[in-house]
Amino acid sequence: MNRLGQFWTGLVALLATLVATAEPVTVATYNLANYNLTDRQIEGAFLASYPKPENEKTALRKVLHLIDADVLALQEVGGDDFLRELQRDLRKEGLNYAESVVLNGVDDQRKVAVLSRIPLTQVRRHTDLNFKYFEGRELVKRGMLEVRFETASGEVALFVVHLKSRLTERRDDPEAQLRRGKEATAARDRILELFPEPQTSQFIIAGDFNEGTLQRPVRAFSKIGSRPISVLVPAEDSRGETWTHRYWRNDEYSRVDFVMVSAPLKEMVVGGKGIIPDDPIVMQASDHRPVVVNFEFH
Repeated sequence: MNRLGQFWTGLVALLATLVATAEPVTVATYNLANYNLTDRQIEGAFLASYPKPENEKTALRKVLHLIDADVLALQEVGGDDFLRELQRDLRKEGLNYAESVVLNGVDDQRKVAVLSRIPLTQVRRHTDLNFKYFEGRELVKRGMLEVRFETASGEVALFVVHLKSRLTERRDDPEAQLRRGKEATAARDRILELFPEPQTSQFIIAGDFNEGTLQRPVRAFSKIGSRPISVLVPAEDSRGETWTHRYWRNDEYSRVDFVMVSAPLKEMVVGGKGIIPDDPIVMQASDHRPVVVNFEFH
């Protein structure tokens, strides 16, 4: 065999090896809409400290079966007991997540969490993130949960966030926009402490930003000055629509739920974009739609 033949034979063998070792992993972010005890309006009646209704839980589990994600970044979980309930009910239905983690932050009702069927190699709960806010300092209300897992391309870190809601009593920060931006910046700075060279690192940032794509949180996680940090994974449903949240009171639709990835992971996103499920059952489970991203790690 001549040198050209040897080259092509070697190239084919290399490509075959890469394809064979590519590892598909599905990561999804999902705001479960108060999977906790909270005040609710149920069939016109006000009920204090009431759990998520069973019909919503059933719909939620159907959505999770539909997604069939390997790693779930969750928001608005009431705590360990609520996550264990969801984990148990899913297991009874054949969807088994062996790993479960909750972060207990300042918000004692709505916490971030992770369910994973991939073994987690590290778990860190960043509850100390703080920032200057008017006359004092504040903690990032729900903290930032970090989990890591091994893939065919090496260890990948997942950071889960749920930034401050738009509900606020402060007239000097309408809709808490300033605070959300500062929460995102504090979380971003911690990620850079852990990954000072983001262009060669492998991490995912996922969650409910409570802001749109052009606002400060997405910008903060995207870059600092001209220094790139991560890129937003585009996502759409079967109709090409990109909204992830319906604000029922005003019948408003917006995109506030995102998955962002560091540069090395961008090329591993299958099809270059994520999926927003639009099965009718989705809006029976939550006022948010999940964002699902399939990776092929190699």
